Amino acid sequence: MVHDLIPLSQLASGQSARVGQLMGPPAEVHRLEELGLREGESVEMVQSGSPCIVQLAGSRLCFRQTDVFNVLVHPGDSE
Repeated sequence: MVHDLIPLSQLASGQSARVGQLMGPPAEVHRLEELGLREGESVEMVQSGSPCIVQLAGSRLCFRQTDVFNVLVHPGDSE
């Protein structure tokens, strides 16, 4: 459901989620997808704030605040 999506930046440290939607200009969306942030992928917030660090498929990625606002997630849904 779209209404339960929140920006990735709103996850607390240690909280997991599933990527629901990527937003923004096509070039930015494509860059996020190249990094592994695709719809349905599980992520865990390692360090919230700016910059934030997320765990994704065994890798840790660091994002600026503007990047994580373009990633909408289903909080608490890591399957």
